[in-house]
Amino acid sequence: MSEKSSSKDAVGKEFELRLTPMRRIQKTLYRYPWLSSLAVLISVVLAFGLVNERFLLPSTISLMVQQTVIVGSLALAQSLIILTAGIDLSIGSIMIFGQMVMANMAVFAVASNVTPFAGQNPYLAIIVGILAAAAAGSLNGFLIVRFGLPPFIVTLGTWSVFMGLALIFFKARTIQGPEMPEVMLSLGEGFSVGPFFVTFGLLVMFALYFAVAWVLRNTAWGRHLYAVGDDPIAAKLTGINTNRVLFSVYLVAGLIMGITALITIGRVGSASPNVDPMLNLQSITAAVIGGISLFGGRGAVVGALIGSMIVVAVEMGLSLAGVDQAYRTVAIGVLVIAAVGIDQWIRKVKV
Repeated sequence: MSEKSSSKDAVGKEFELRLTPMRRIQKTLYRYPWLSSLAVLISVVLAFGLVNERFLLPSTISLMVQQTVIVGSLALAQSLIILTAGIDLSIGSIMIFGQMVMANMAVFAVASNVTPFAGQNPYLAIIVGILAAAAAGSLNGFLIVRFGLPPFIVTLGTWSVFMGLALIFFKARTIQGPEMPEVMLSLGEGFSVGPFFVTFGLLVMFALYFAVAWVLRNTAWGRHLYAVGDDPIAAKLTGINTNRVLFSVYLVAGLIMGITALITIGRVGSASPNVDPMLNLQSITAAVIGGISLFGGRGAVVGALIGSMIVVAVEMGLSLAGVDQAYRTVAIGVLVIAAVGIDQWIRKVKV
């Protein structure tokens, strides 16, 4: 038995030696998909640094990292869903719906044009807003699991539903920072570390990534999530309750969207139904560029964080270079296509 195993090891080593350099890269990226996004991030930073020396200034880098907080938090939620071979087009509108719920509850009752339930305890408002986002995510999961509807269609529909509800219930009104208790804006505050400024919202985002990465790596739920994304039929045959896993993923993603809603209020300094129409695309872009396979079952959430930094770095670099916003949008689209192409190439490897 030992002779057979040793002969197999010898054959494996001989095969490894015969691999071309490109094949070795392909195998390495299959095992560690976030490495490609890290290489892209370093290349982007160096390239824009050569084009404009201001890009490498500590103040610019600090601002870039701070701007990652919203896209990065949403990309984490998006990554969980994509790992199950799904996609969430409603992620931006659910986050907006959550922030409008908490802001309209916490807004001072003496402010003009407020809803009847204004003036609530801000901590209660935050909890209700997060739970509203979690409920919205759960609705997506319920429709997908209960009726077998495609995630793309379900979330495309709920994108319109929750955006419309935010406009109808809250009169499309922007709640300004001075109209809310200071605790609502607390995640936008922070402290300096040398030339860099670190917001509390950024720390919350890092904590979310650490928690989700640990759970995916060390719990049965994490292993089941990857199994469902890789092959749901095989996962079901092994005894995994695939419907329960899928529903729980959309629930957890909704919770992250709710927390992101509070981060966004602190970062922007207000609560508005018109935060950023590109959030859906940016969250998907960050996840895919970060090595989260659109076909499910492969990728690490740290890649989504790196992908978020790439998205922000590209937009900021092009902005400093004086490139029009329309061309910046084109650049993000090109990044998505390139990332999917690389993912397809990596998945062809034999391991």
